[in-house]
Amino acid sequence: MNHSNDETLHLETMSRPSGVPSPSLSEIEQPALPPTDKGKAAWLLLASCCLIQLPVWGFSTVFGVFQEYYSTHQVLQGNKGDLATVGTTSTGILYLLSPVTFTLLTRYPRLQVWCAPAGLVITVIGSLLSSFSTQIWHLIATQGVICALGNGLLFSPSSLYLDQWFLRRKGLAIGIMWAAKSITGVALPFIASACLNRFGSSTTLKAWTLLTLFTVLLSLPYMKPRIPVSPSASARRLDLSFLKMTTFWMLQAGNIIQSFGYFLPSTYLPSYSTGTVGLPDFMGTLLVSLFNATSVFGGIAVGILCDRFNVSNVLLLSSVGSALSVLLFWGMSSSGQGSSQAGMALLTVFSMSYGFFAGGFSSTWSGVITQIKRDSSPSLETGLVFGLLAGGRGIGNVISGPLSTVLINQGSLGHDGTTGYDTQYGTLILFTGITALLGAWSWMWKYISPGACYSR
Repeated sequence: MNHSNDETLHLETMSRPSGVPSPSLSEIEQPALPPTDKGKAAWLLLASCCLIQLPVWGFSTVFGVFQEYYSTHQVLQGNKGDLATVGTTSTGILYLLSPVTFTLLTRYPRLQVWCAPAGLVITVIGSLLSSFSTQIWHLIATQGVICALGNGLLFSPSSLYLDQWFLRRKGLAIGIMWAAKSITGVALPFIASACLNRFGSSTTLKAWTLLTLFTVLLSLPYMKPRIPVSPSASARRLDLSFLKMTTFWMLQAGNIIQSFGYFLPSTYLPSYSTGTVGLPDFMGTLLVSLFNATSVFGGIAVGILCDRFNVSNVLLLSSVGSALSVLLFWGMSSSGQGSSQAGMALLTVFSMSYGFFAGGFSSTWSGVITQIKRDSSPSLETGLVFGLLAGGRGIGNVISGPLSTVLINQGSLGHDGTTGYDTQYGTLILFTGITALLGAWSWMWKYISPGACYSR
């Protein structure tokens, strides 16, 4: 057997789910399976994964616009303070559901083909019901819970299929997928704001339901596994040996710590820019859009770097860049006795730099997956690792909500009133910067622990 065929056989074995018979060399030479990392089918699958990010993450990226609308219009009855629960519940369930769905779909691959259609039905029903909401708890139950469950069922199989279709260029593929998520947060807030002001929340949510239905139906024909699964395939035994690895937990620790502060700027930047710096109301939406726009480029760039360099070094770059953006630009931006133009300039630079470095952090998951697979065994289910990383991010997302309230109540770090640290957001800004830096915990641990070692 020559080296070229041996490498091909190894790659086929790596991408093939457990429980599915490994191909013989003759099968590979015949090319029974489409190629990885290239070809029409692979790129169509990636395109469908990108398109599906719109219904999966779209509502969470614009919920701040809905929250402001519901707070200023007598549309829903109930405590206005509970509105924030809709956004945190929706995103939290979507993230925390990932370890469960990824595990079940990996163990029972026959369920994968039914997962996305079921998710579409649940999401459409929840979104349509939300348009008839008259109480705040109605919105929590529909958009916060029902739609989040449906979106989780849409997100899981698409990510597992992406893991099969891309091997050598996995970082690029995951980076493009996350970039698509960021793109939804660029123009969608302005569109949602215009629709709410002109048509109201009920009609806007009905239009969102139709958009969800259309985009998913457009994606489903191309969302399929590279390696067919037999309808009679039995349950597979999962390789969970990586859970005993210190390397995995150090990388996961950095992922969780970074997520404690990651969501705070996009949540509080609008109120900070208008209430503290004194900028016009539209600047808050513009700053969030800038953050999402630069996240597109950051996600792709970080993904490419993970295909070429050690993941701990890429994590260091992302984390240090994020921390400096927070501590220098957001921390120093306050009108104080100066002009609001100076504060606007610093916040603009902050949104762009933080979006690039922090917005690309999730793209490092491809490098984490590669590192864990290299250090454990070739039979490792990389999709399962992806689900656990998403779950770790969900932990940070859920905790950051109530934690941010505590940080805001803690107040300022000074009394001069010339910087962001002297405002009520001072403690929150410092916390965000520290957690951003600790996203590189695995890099720090590599030097703290004498036995730690990363190979490339």
